[in-house]
Amino acid sequence: MARLLVVDDEPSIREFFEILLTREGYEVEMVPDGKEAIKKIENQIYDLVITDLSMPHVDGMAVLERVKGVSPDTLVLMITAYATTESAVEAMKRGAYDYLTKPFKVDEIRLLIRNALEKTELKKENKLLKEQVDRQKGHLNFIGVSEKMKQVFGMIDRVAGGRSSVLIVGESGTGKELVAKAVHEKSPRAAKPFVSINCAAIPENLIESELFGYLKGAFTGALTNKMGLFEAAHQGTLFLDEVGELPPQIQVKLLRVLQERVILRVGSTTPTPVDVRILSATNRDLEEDVRNGRFREDLYYRLNVIRILMPPLRERPEDIPVLAEYFLEKYAKEQGKRIQGFAPQSLEKITSYEYPGNVRELENLIEQSVTLETNPLIQLETLPDKIRGHPFFSPSISKGLTSEEAPFPHGGVDLEKMIDNYERNLILEALKATGGVRKKAAELLKISFRSMRYRLIKLGIAEPEEEIQRQNLS
Repeated sequence: MARLLVVDDEPSIREFFEILLTREGYEVEMVPDGKEAIKKIENQIYDLVITDLSMPHVDGMAVLERVKGVSPDTLVLMITAYATTESAVEAMKRGAYDYLTKPFKVDEIRLLIRNALEKTELKKENKLLKEQVDRQKGHLNFIGVSEKMKQVFGMIDRVAGGRSSVLIVGESGTGKELVAKAVHEKSPRAAKPFVSINCAAIPENLIESELFGYLKGAFTGALTNKMGLFEAAHQGTLFLDEVGELPPQIQVKLLRVLQERVILRVGSTTPTPVDVRILSATNRDLEEDVRNGRFREDLYYRLNVIRILMPPLRERPEDIPVLAEYFLEKYAKEQGKRIQGFAPQSLEKITSYEYPGNVRELENLIEQSVTLETNPLIQLETLPDKIRGHPFFSPSISKGLTSEEAPFPHGGVDLEKMIDNYERNLILEALKATGGVRKKAAELLKISFRSMRYRLIKLGIAEPEEEIQRQNLS
């Protein structure tokens, strides 16, 4: 129900609006002057404020300005006499939606208020839609609809406004740099540089000069002064990807920068102040590296003030179809192909694969499929063998499926059915071994619990306990 506030010093006008608007089904409040209206506005959100322009002490223009100051989305209708329409037009220039002239025509009032509230409702719907799209696509095309990704997005929102160092951990290909970019873009430093360096990609003898810069003549080949990445990122953000690969002597110098916020260019003895927020990422277990002496403990705690864990794709399978559609649209557009989606079997196979290479592997798969596909939908035959489901059957568990133990049938086999039956039997065996406890069965099979649930549904094992009992009886 729309909430309206009517401001007028004439009791008859207030009574008229109260009767009219209540009959229209609106929630209405009445106040006799601008001072009282401003108190209401500061403590309540209204969809629409209808205010007289000419009132003693605090007039309608002051009410308008206060509404726009505290609640910009609230629309304001001005009430004016014929003699003051110029003032009403001026109010519209300052943000009023429209104005009503005395004497009132009831039908015109109804239509004007209805149109105003429809505009408000449309604005709300657009805002909600944008929020839904943002939640789906995340930060900077950072896509995820799973609970784990919502937690990541929540962490990004919470830490972006500070200046503390953030350590982003996770397997290769999970999108750690996207997290860093999202933190930067949502931070007060967004207008300043975001500078990224892959610490594993720079030779050990060059990484110091890359980070801190050098002076002319500092070493052979230093023909000019060079600014380092810390200076390039001044007042912005420096992202150290694969920070666990930093050599020990650079770890010492990085620690000094974090402590003192100054750098020394190679060949210089004059410290240069820098204002840089450090974000770093690693797929290594830095705590283990600290224990074995490979990574400095004091540097680890400087970098790991805030920790964001990026989940692997196999732990958030509900994100796979969303990501697949996004990459399909991206590469179809790039390659000028009119591919509209995935054939059902294709999407099933894409969703059930566990992606050891994470999002990077999924993107590569979709780009390859778009390149090879000639149909409007990505077909099963277009997918790579590993996605279509050609597992390696070891002699110890394949029960006669290998060529050494049984000849290949003369009439051929239904490979998809064979694979599904093989998967089904393994899952049922695991469930038997764990007394029907799905989580423990998933651990035996070395898959995530979500992946286990997906397979149970796909294979029609809706009630595994009943299925096990049925098989035991037979």
